[in-house]
Amino acid sequence: MAPPSAVEVSAVSDTSGVTIPNSLNAPVQSNEVNGRRKKTNAAQWGVAAPSNTANFRLKSHDHKSKAKGWDHIMSHEATIRKGNSLKEAAKFLGTPGIISLGGGLPSSEYFPFEELSIKVPKIGHFSEAETRESGVVVTAGKHDLTENKSNFDIATAFNYGQGSGSAQLLRFMTEHTEMVHDPPYEDWRCTMTIGSTSAMDMILRMFTRPGDMILSEEYTFSAFVETARPMDVRVCGIPIDEEGLLPTELDKILTNWDHVARGARKPHLLYTVPTGQNPTGATQSAERRRALYKICQKHDIHILEDEPYYFLQMQPYAGPTQPDVPPPSSHAEFIKSLVPSYLSMDTDGRVIRMDSFSKVIAPGSRIGWITAPAEVVDKYSKHADVSTQNPAGMSQLILFKLLDEHWGHAGYLDWLLHLRIQYTQRRDLILTACAKYLPQEVMHWKPPMAGMFHWMQVDFRKHPAYPARSIEQIEESIFMRVIDHGALVMRGSWFYADADERHDTLFFRATYAAAPGEKIDEGIRRLGEAVREEFGLASTSRVKMGFLGNIALILGALTAGGGITGYVRTGSVPSIAAGCTVGLLYMLGGYRVNNRAAYGVELALLASVILAGSSIPRAIKSGKPLPIGLSVLATFGLWTFGNAYMNRKA
Repeated sequence: MAPPSAVEVSAVSDTSGVTIPNSLNAPVQSNEVNGRRKKTNAAQWGVAAPSNTANFRLKSHDHKSKAKGWDHIMSHEATIRKGNSLKEAAKFLGTPGIISLGGGLPSSEYFPFEELSIKVPKIGHFSEAETRESGVVVTAGKHDLTENKSNFDIATAFNYGQGSGSAQLLRFMTEHTEMVHDPPYEDWRCTMTIGSTSAMDMILRMFTRPGDMILSEEYTFSAFVETARPMDVRVCGIPIDEEGLLPTELDKILTNWDHVARGARKPHLLYTVPTGQNPTGATQSAERRRALYKICQKHDIHILEDEPYYFLQMQPYAGPTQPDVPPPSSHAEFIKSLVPSYLSMDTDGRVIRMDSFSKVIAPGSRIGWITAPAEVVDKYSKHADVSTQNPAGMSQLILFKLLDEHWGHAGYLDWLLHLRIQYTQRRDLILTACAKYLPQEVMHWKPPMAGMFHWMQVDFRKHPAYPARSIEQIEESIFMRVIDHGALVMRGSWFYADADERHDTLFFRATYAAAPGEKIDEGIRRLGEAVREEFGLASTSRVKMGFLGNIALILGALTAGGGITGYVRTGSVPSIAAGCTVGLLYMLGGYRVNNRAAYGVELALLASVILAGSSIPRAIKSGKPLPIGLSVLATFGLWTFGNAYMNRKA
């Protein structure tokens, strides 16, 4: 029987018709998934049951061409690896009536877990406070599968599994991939990973040999470089701009590749983080990705698309004084707003895409997946069978209960939209702080469109010690100065693709992902102070804070002196007690201001309020010089520290 065509024609009359979409090829909506799932064999839900993710796809892909082969770039190790022969027997465990005396699977009666319950957010009520108040408790029992309560339970998840992961969670991943990316070739498959770093380690072993070079951004994910280096695989850095990799530079390097000068054969792999790149925060536009893909086709380069930040694409940055851009109003609009992935334009099947829950659910889950041609997925799963064995069953069960049974695809997309808004707010906070505190005569940056990182360039040529000191020495000096000021940012040199290459740019990376808003603001202020100090620039903030601190100390001494004078003249104990107490508040505030500690201005302002409240009524009533003098000091303190407090909040 022929595969279904991409379109069907419905008759209107004997001689005319209209073309209608074939439902087997129509795009999948988030609320249609359960209704379009195929009827499955119950055996695939069992312990260590193998599965084929082609069975989890929601529409037909038979009209698409198959992927090009990867066998010509596979390592000898990948070619000869046969996988775990004992796991091959697992496919017979689902045979009705079979008595298994073969596999070394422990009995679940010896698992000391009867029930697992977790409290998770309701759909649309995602904040921590809402989850505490109205979160839903989802529960997994030990034998839910045999009792027909669920497709996944403790007895299954906590036992050994396939390297590809459980069918239960793998089905969700496959559906999600199809709904968001819809790969344009027929034989795409998914298999689970224990995170993208582990996936990268396996992929390097599968497709490189000692002495090879891999292409990547000139500033790239440090763990990737550190994973490749012990394998004697080096990284060739490609020049970048604010959108990431430059197609013309990639083409030039590959066209003019000299294996003798480079000490390596022409590369066949490109590793890239296209969205919210780590460390630069750059996001490749759709046009940039298409241009890079064409260069890869021209030179037969296979693409390793590492996308942990893909769903941390944010709202456009409008500026601190502009209204927020409205978020997408539907799931379809949200998916359409995402920059198209390399996977979605991969007509050749030359992309391995790495997805992860680390940045959008929790890094401790250690669960992700790759999407690639069936040939690659088969080899990867065999490698996993004899190395990582299988992703942690406990994590798989928790994620299944949350994503598949509780939220579903619609709820998960709602959660991703929630993250989009949250990260947009955090990104805007750090950009506002940078505009307020950083010396723009020596520091420059572009607003990130996605991810967790803000990449700031420093013009090292304006450093007073340049050129006597090298760029590396200047970077080290700035870094330590920032540490001395109580802030931490990452050095750009830690992300060099090739540390042996000559570099003529200096960057620092900051993240807005975890710190509270007030800490982000204060951290950037400290960074700005450190850079100003390092470059010998006028630090208006520092001068002003030093002035405020000294004023507070002087007011403290005068107030305490006034209290002591009152006691000497009149023997008034309240006078000396009040004067010394307020004086100590001033002095403590001044000390904290001068040491850049929190609440210094607030303490000095509090002292001024107390002094004004006690001295001004006495001055009005008595007209004596001492209360009048203290009233003048209090008024000056209220004006000085009140303005400082309001300006800092502005």
